Amino acid sequence: MTQLKFDAKVSASAQEALEPHVRPVYATPAARRLFIGEFAAIERMEPAPGSEKEPSVKVRIVSLELPNESQEGYVREALRFLHLQRTARGTLDDDGQLELAQDTLRLTGGHLAYLETARLRAGLGHWAAYTRRVLHTADLTASELLHELKDIADGLGAVLSSARDDNGEG
Repeated sequence: MTQLKFDAKVSASAQEALEPHVRPVYATPAARRLFIGEFAAIERMEPAPGSEKEPSVKVRIVSLELPNESQEGYVREALRFLHLQRTARGTLDDDGQLELAQDTLRLTGGHLAYLETARLRAGLGHWAAYTRRVLHTADLTASELLHELKDIADGLGAVLSSARDDNGEG
C-alpha cells in the first residue's frame, strides 16, 4: 500500500494563516484547531521491484484557512457531511448508473450529507425491493437463486463502494 507522508514545510500563504494560532496552541496543552486545506504532491518514491520498501508520496500543505469561532460550527458540519459522503455513499439504478429524481436533488438543498444520504437510501430501497421480488418468485432453481443472490450482492457492493462523482469520474 502506498504511504502518504506530509512535508514539514507549508507554503507561505498557509504559514500566514497559521501565524495567529501558534501562541494560543502553544499556550493550551492538547489544543485543537479546525482547518480547511489543500495539499499538493511534491515527491514520489517508487521502490525497485522485489524491494521490501513501500511506495510513498510526500505532500506539502499549499493552502489552508482556519475558521473563526463563529464559523467553526459550519466547518465542523462540513467535516461531518464529508465523512458521511466518504463512508456511506452512492446508489445505482437498474443499469448501474447513479441517478436521483430531480425532486430529491432539490430537497437536498446542495448539502452533501443530505445528497449522499438520499443516494444511499435510494440504493438500499432499490435492492430491498429487488430482494422482495426474488423472495416472491415461485419455483426458482438453486442456480437461479444463486444468480439472483450474486446480483443483489453486486448491487449492494456498488451502493457501498461507489467512488464516482456525478460526472462518473472516480
